[in-house]
Amino acid sequence: MSKTLVEMTAEIIQSQIGSKEMTTDEIKTALNDTFQTLKTLQDAEVTGLEATEEEAGPVMDPKKSIQKNKVVCLECGQEFKMLSPKHLKSHGLTSKEYRKKYGFSARQPLCARSLSERRSQSGKERGLPENLRKAIEARTKNKKK
Repeated sequence: MSKTLVEMTAEIIQSQIGSKEMTTDEIKTALNDTFQTLKTLQDAEVTGLEATEEEAGPVMDPKKSIQKNKVVCLECGQEFKMLSPKHLKSHGLTSKEYRKKYGFSARQPLCARSLSERRSQSGKERGLPENLRKAIEARTKNKKK
């Protein structure tokens, strides 16, 4: 006997919850998204038409894709701590092209805010800003010559 869409959705989300922490809102969103995806696939199977991906736009608002503990790929909707060049390459994009496509500044880190903050703090503790200041001073001295 085949399972219902609700049963399949519940199983998928249960396995996700077992492998990573999720908030109640994330669970609700995941349940809804998974159910809708399964329904679309089922409808496509019944009608004999192929499910087409929407080329119209990103999976969510780009401004909301970079969150405190995760970043959502606007191409496929997967969640990461950081969008790696390898993942972006699977979509045929570089990080520069991705930023341009979705309107991010060239300096916007493609990682979760908590990771970016941790890296920034670590750099400050190692004295990188001081080293950077020295390098800039040396560069400006060389230009004046």
